[in-house]
Amino acid sequence: MSKSLDIVILGLSLASSWGNGHATTFRALIKGLAAEGHRVLFLEREVPWYAGTNRDLPDPDFCELVFYHSLDEVEQRHGERLRAADAVIVGSYVPEGTELIDRLAAMDLKRLCFYDIDTPVTMDLLDRGEEAHLARRQVPVFDLYFSFSGGRVLDRLAERYGARAPRALYCSVDESRYTRVDVPMKWDMGYLGTYSDDRQPGLEALMLEPARRLPHMRFVVAGAQYPDDIDWPDNVERIEHLPPSEHAAFYSAQRFTLNITRAAMRRLGWSPSVRLFEAAAVGTPILSDRWEGLGDLLPEGKAIVIADGSEDAVAALTGEDGTAPEALAAEARRIVLADHTGRARAGDLVDMLRDCPARSRSEQEETA
Repeated sequence: MSKSLDIVILGLSLASSWGNGHATTFRALIKGLAAEGHRVLFLEREVPWYAGTNRDLPDPDFCELVFYHSLDEVEQRHGERLRAADAVIVGSYVPEGTELIDRLAAMDLKRLCFYDIDTPVTMDLLDRGEEAHLARRQVPVFDLYFSFSGGRVLDRLAERYGARAPRALYCSVDESRYTRVDVPMKWDMGYLGTYSDDRQPGLEALMLEPARRLPHMRFVVAGAQYPDDIDWPDNVERIEHLPPSEHAAFYSAQRFTLNITRAAMRRLGWSPSVRLFEAAAVGTPILSDRWEGLGDLLPEGKAIVIADGSEDAVAALTGEDGTAPEALAAEARRIVLADHTGRARAGDLVDMLRDCPARSRSEQEETA
């Protein structure tokens, strides 16, 4: 494989961070690839909810971004580029993903890979027979199955779903954009995340109930799609959407930031969110729910506060737990800047691609 790689990614979104965590993940990774001299074409399906004012990065300077309207357009307009690429990577939750993967598997590609930014959720969907974005029969098709979850998730991908080469590819952060900003301290704790039914109990236990017990403190929740019937305490501010350009200032204005993990990801563990790395890079102390693997990424009590309920959150906010937030933040920042930047993750991706032989003609025909 040549020193400089040509990669095509078909992902949920690069241009819009509205209502999804994929865009910032792709941005950090691809910017890291560009810094290492690699060429990336990102193909994004044109959909109304990620268009217009919700599109906060319409013209990236670190890759080529092209929108498409149909799968026929992907084949007809980009077929030659897809076949010439060193790797074609399909992301999770791409519209018409199952049909797209079938079409790509039938093409003369060098390497066909999948990047699952929702792995535990994907596995739950496959177990229920919901295959709009990925079919169970397709998992063994990929030369590499990149998963944003590691640990035993990788064993399950191989043993239960037939993934040939499952590899951990965690989210990452663009350290040039996520640095401390000199802004006034506005909130005692904040949370950044789109509404999810299975995250809401965590938000209730680790922020809303502490907010009720600590009425003199100030809290904030930023994110889209929260239902109107949530009982927000008076000291919890709501921000409907916060573009990535404002994330660093948002974290910098908090004494603590809250990390909450979806239920499927908590059960399997080893699923760090991009928000976790963003807050750490900015240097804001993090309070998180508990899941297997978190303490290995950010040691509990040394780089992060892990809370099992409202009492733990209140103790951290009031200082009754005896932790030193500044020391926690400094250690988390050191770890993330060393191991979890976009450039570090790009290096991981390139190493794994280079270790994966290109398909021979017979292998391509068998996969098709």
